[in-house]
Amino acid sequence: MALRKKINPFSRVNNDTGFGTNANNYGGRFINRDGTFNLRREGKPFWETINIYQVMITLPIWKFISVLVIFFIAANIFFTGIYWWLDSELQGLIAQTPWERLKELYFFSSQTFTTVGYGRVNPVGDGANLIASFEALAGFLSFALATGLIYGKFSRPMAHLIFSENAFISPYQDSKGLMFRFACYKERHALSDVEIQVNIGLQVQENGSLVYKFYDLPLERKRIENMPMNWTVVHHIDDKSPLLGFSEEDMKTADVELYVLVRGFDDVYSNQVLKRTSYTYDEIKFGHKFVPMYRESENGKTTILELHKLNKTVVAS
Repeated sequence: MALRKKINPFSRVNNDTGFGTNANNYGGRFINRDGTFNLRREGKPFWETINIYQVMITLPIWKFISVLVIFFIAANIFFTGIYWWLDSELQGLIAQTPWERLKELYFFSSQTFTTVGYGRVNPVGDGANLIASFEALAGFLSFALATGLIYGKFSRPMAHLIFSENAFISPYQDSKGLMFRFACYKERHALSDVEIQVNIGLQVQENGSLVYKFYDLPLERKRIENMPMNWTVVHHIDDKSPLLGFSEEDMKTADVELYVLVRGFDDVYSNQVLKRTSYTYDEIKFGHKFVPMYRESENGKTTILELHKLNKTVVAS
């Protein structure tokens, strides 16, 4: 059911979000909490839509390392099978049982793949020499690709930001405010020239049709020069706010979602970074406010940012 109440006419509509207006074909949220778009593309073969480089450099570290290790093992198992078939064209094998011989061939394959080549086992036939030469070439190419992926993985500029799990509507000045907060969790990563943009999307009835409308949310502050600590983002719900008069039930009925985009300059990467996230209506809570998440050190010489308090709140009085 769409929201039937009248939206504040002073609210500024934003038609540049890229999400369109046809609500009938939307499923779930627009933006996932991790900043990825909640979208799947169809209509093209899988191999045309997949980007292996992008997949690899965005994998978690443990998955990235696992893929490299599995590829190395699988490639050597493949060549081990060929050497087993060409067993008579290899000399220097000393294993007596099939299992020991299989292991010896696997280790010969790994030595060839990495171009270590200890020399005890070596190919003597044309077939084995040809396979060994192709394996050495495959090893060179594989390590070149792995080096590029590792460099891309660890040099990729990233905004190491964490957002509060919920946004809150709480008393603010003479009325109410919508607020959430975020912080940089990496040591020595200090963002500067930080800008934030917050849009709100909601369903409304327009000319008898169900459409999504997106509005810019005016913020207490949209830019800060430096962000060494946390930043509590506040939208004052005043007479220009599209949220004026909204209750929790109104939020749910209108399928409200906040779309957040943060941009800044990271000193470590010496590059621009950005981070997206969103809050749906069930992640926007009423009646709580954040507690301070920093304190003075014991010797009084340092400020300590307590990241574990990012989501800590108290009941708003």
